[in-house]
Amino acid sequence: MVHTTQILKRHPNNPLIHIKDYPHLAQIYNPSPVIYEDKTILLVSVVEHTATRGVGRDVGQTRIAISDDGVNFELSEENFIDVQSNEYPWTLYHHFIDNRVTKIDDTYYIITPVMVQGHASPVGMLGKTKDFKTYERIAIITQPRNRGASLFPEKINGKYYKLDRPGAGEGQLGEIWISASPDLVHWGEFQPVLAPNYRFWNAVKIGPTPPIKTDKGWLVIIHGVFIPAGSATYYIGAILLDLSEPWRVIGKTNSYLLAPETEYEHHGNCDNVVFACGAIADYENDLLKLYYGACDSCVCLAQGSLSAIINTCINNL
Repeated sequence: MVHTTQILKRHPNNPLIHIKDYPHLAQIYNPSPVIYEDKTILLVSVVEHTATRGVGRDVGQTRIAISDDGVNFELSEENFIDVQSNEYPWTLYHHFIDNRVTKIDDTYYIITPVMVQGHASPVGMLGKTKDFKTYERIAIITQPRNRGASLFPEKINGKYYKLDRPGAGEGQLGEIWISASPDLVHWGEFQPVLAPNYRFWNAVKIGPTPPIKTDKGWLVIIHGVFIPAGSATYYIGAILLDLSEPWRVIGKTNSYLLAPETEYEHHGNCDNVVFACGAIADYENDLLKLYYGACDSCVCLAQGSLSAIINTCINNL
């Protein structure tokens, strides 16, 4: 059996998207991937050199990247996510990054953790699209501080579910919770799922991405943070949730799946970071395609056996 840390292999073309190719951008990072009309779509977080930190809506933006082969991407120059209003309180919302995209039926729902100027944040803003050309804001669906809320791709026992990531503000640890809704807007039945610090690589916080349905359970790619000698390092791992009771953890990787190892993962705008906002399951080829951001400077791809990742969760490797 291949060990957890050896399952994912970096694509030889990494980095796929890099700030050196976009001189007007200061940061490029943390893609959220989906398949749309046989194309790979990434919602990529970017920051322009002209952005003013903490002020205005253009601090962090979301751009669409499109690829026919999943490797060579064309990055849009237009912002895709916005509050679509000039009225209070929407004028307070800014920094539209780190999206989580989930397809439910024929609609792609996007949760964006947005900052609220002068208030505790981020909060999760729900929006939707059907074509990745038009975007419609729906509602704010989390309380602060909640970063990384992720929808399940179908109803479970007649209810929508989402994974939440409360905490990680003012000395709090970041952990994973779950909540339920009848309509994607009104949420309740909050329950804890998993706390950080079950292994060294997630000692400070963990966070979810949109669950992937498998015959063994809901596979959730997670990030973990460890702070050795005062410098944060981000890792990627996975957990497995019960199909009918998704608040129950039935497996997890004790080891990480991916750690900063290459030059582009060690050095950039934010050193020692690999960070995923989702993954694509290729069931036919038993492949998980993990698009991830590295050091807030580029977008990369690692891929490996989907069944091997599931098995390493079950066996706690």
